[in-house]
Amino acid sequence: MKSEKVSGVQIYIPESRAKLMEFAFAYKKILVAVNGEKIHYANEQTRAIINRNVGYSDGIAAVWALHKKGYKEAIKIPGCELWLDIIKAYQSEKTFYLVGGKEEVIQKAVTQLRVEFPAINIVGYRNGYLTAQEEEANLIQDISIKKPDVVFVAMGSPKQELLMEKMYGQHAAVYQGLGGSFDVYTGLLDRAPKWWIDNNLEGIYRTLMEPRKRLMRDIRLLPYFYNLLFNKL
Repeated sequence: MKSEKVSGVQIYIPESRAKLMEFAFAYKKILVAVNGEKIHYANEQTRAIINRNVGYSDGIAAVWALHKKGYKEAIKIPGCELWLDIIKAYQSEKTFYLVGGKEEVIQKAVTQLRVEFPAINIVGYRNGYLTAQEEEANLIQDISIKKPDVVFVAMGSPKQELLMEKMYGQHAAVYQGLGGSFDVYTGLLDRAPKWWIDNNLEGIYRTLMEPRKRLMRDIRLLPYFYNLLFNKL
């Protein structure tokens, strides 16, 4: 599969979501969502984490950067949709393990998944609050014992990626970092309406809904878009 570096961050360029999923299962990869913010604020540690694994274009700003580099086939693959695509495609043949969110959120997510995907085999799950080193060690041990085919970790970056790499060291599987996807799936956090998503305006919609939280963050990304416009990424 083709890949390209944007400001030193390697992004894979699959022909479709299905091709990305096939690649991940064929080689047992850790999938890492990449957007403009992760590219712009990448430091030595976060850049290395992405480059060791499979970064994919989760945000339209990452897609635009790939387009500017000549990869017109690059597409946006939202992580909050990709993990459900994986379950839908592999629910009857793969086993799953979920980590992340508050206790009530992970409980609701598991219940909802079992209703929506009756064939799913969830071999384990727990919330994302690992408050002691012993809890993390127990989680990694449980992963190595149960050997799930797929592990979803929703804890935010780079925390979730660092944990996935530790788990991968004990048990190779397909891993995907989900950020706040369990909150979206269970209805605790709303996504933008379909029109905004289809027109690549989801980020603008979220800023309009939460201006105090997001406006300054968007302003700090203006240098990224300047560099994007003038081919300096």
